[in-house]
Amino acid sequence: MTLTPEQLAQIEEERAAQRPTRRAVSEGMEAHLYTAYPVLDHGFIRVIDYMGDDAAICQAARVSYGRGTKSVQNDEGLIRYLMRHWHSTPFEMCEIKLHVKLPVFVARQWIRHRTANVNEYSARYSILDREFYVPEPDALAAQSSTNNQGRGAVLQGEEAARVLDILKRDANRAYDHYEEMLGTDGQQGLARELARMNLPASIYTQWYWKTDLHNLLHFLRLRADSHAQMEIRVYAEAIAKCVKDWVPAAYAAFEDYRMGGATLSAGALGCLRRMLDGETVTQETSGMSKGEWREFEAILARR
Repeated sequence: MTLTPEQLAQIEEERAAQRPTRRAVSEGMEAHLYTAYPVLDHGFIRVIDYMGDDAAICQAARVSYGRGTKSVQNDEGLIRYLMRHWHSTPFEMCEIKLHVKLPVFVARQWIRHRTANVNEYSARYSILDREFYVPEPDALAAQSSTNNQGRGAVLQGEEAARVLDILKRDANRAYDHYEEMLGTDGQQGLARELARMNLPASIYTQWYWKTDLHNLLHFLRLRADSHAQMEIRVYAEAIAKCVKDWVPAAYAAFEDYRMGGATLSAGALGCLRRMLDGETVTQETSGMSKGEWREFEAILARR
């Protein structure tokens, strides 16, 4: 993880400051403020600010003023009810702002979650650092033969070394040319907004990303899943640790109903009822396609 001296000084200054407040605070999230957590080889996530807590979710659901009107058990039960029945707006009362440093190709996946406010480091005005994501050897895998979006077996020996060498040489060559195009020693050089176009997608960028809890949990459901690409999944997992401390009741319900639960179609639910009645159901008699049946079997499988 690489933080500039200016960023480190800013973090230390903010961490040292004490600010009395009347607003609701989450002690769990307070512990994460002004701390950068490393992700990948040069990346990090850190919480800049947040608003709300578990009580804010319940307050919005009840449309009541003040705190402590219900017991903790009642609040947890309400949050579980809201999660179970897909009531989203109470979760939108909580917000978080993150500072994230990540490779450009990860950012392009991330930005598909459009329900957020984003401000990215601008290479039109500033010069990008010579920092590229280089995978660890155990992250170098061949294309999956069964999943067009996934990875297969890990590359070994000379093949892995060859790929790593290509990645490093190409990235550094592109950055060398980037510096040359910018111009030095009295050369006029190319505009920064044009010189950047030759840089690889492995170069690091940074942004501030602000979103509400409802949309953040949707992001985590997709990106912290075991099927997500590893390079974005590790960011989601780092964020999830902060969210768990921020809104523990909401996160527990999220783990139970979203990450650990499953959604069944009407047809799949009908098959399950037939099975409970003692009937032997096969893919041919289920009315499902082979893909649907395979997913249905995976849900029912003992782990």
